[in-house]
Amino acid sequence: MSHSADRPATLPRVTVPNHVAIIMDGNGRWAQQRGLPRLEGHRRGVETVRTVTNAARELGIKMLTLYAFSVENWNRPKTEVSGLMGLLEFYLKQELKTFVKDKVRLRTIGRVDELPAGVQKHLNHTVAETAQFTEYTLVLALNYGSRTEVVDAARAYAAAVAAGKEKLNDSSWATFSRYLSTADMPDPDLIIRTSGETRLSNFLLMQGAYAELVFTPVLWPDFTKADLVAACDDYARRERRYGLTAEQIRQPAARAAK
Repeated sequence: MSHSADRPATLPRVTVPNHVAIIMDGNGRWAQQRGLPRLEGHRRGVETVRTVTNAARELGIKMLTLYAFSVENWNRPKTEVSGLMGLLEFYLKQELKTFVKDKVRLRTIGRVDELPAGVQKHLNHTVAETAQFTEYTLVLALNYGSRTEVVDAARAYAAAVAAGKEKLNDSSWATFSRYLSTADMPDPDLIIRTSGETRLSNFLLMQGAYAELVFTPVLWPDFTKADLVAACDDYARRERRYGLTAEQIRQPAARAAK
């Protein structure tokens, strides 16, 4: 699958994005507003993951990437990190049968080999059990950070050049991007961040170069199918130009309509 920046500018504008990525933010604040422990907010956030995963499938979105745990999240209190890992493991155990029934392929990006052994075990098992599905893919970004990803890719690319597998003088984004953890994934068409924050927080910085961005004040545990539909409607009203002018985009479409 090609990267979105490489797609022909003459593609018709579609209502539903092919790949949606979400920064799931606001679990802690949701809990604090209700006088609950932060971990309860994360637990409710897991329920929202189920809701949004189903909603994306129903809307025809082919790939959904969720920013589940960043490389910076290790700096949170140890009890919270431990609780998050426990919730992740529980989620994987509970959802495997549903993934298989609904033909959802699970993938991961990030340094998953640094996660606890129990989480890795269930991740690897779920990825293997769902690998044959192709219609819908759920990607969990775990121990992920875009800068870390680029460092890892640069190291791997340099090793390939040293081994004679790549030619440095022939380097391009298309070549280098094959060393990212998203190598065979399409770039996100739409990136959503919940909770009212308006930053990307080290998430898919390279892949999101031409993504449309939607920031919503809704806290993640309160995010619903209706909120996802609203974001997709916002996306559909935008004109994606990839550096071209509006006239360049519209002329081929006008000729095709004749």
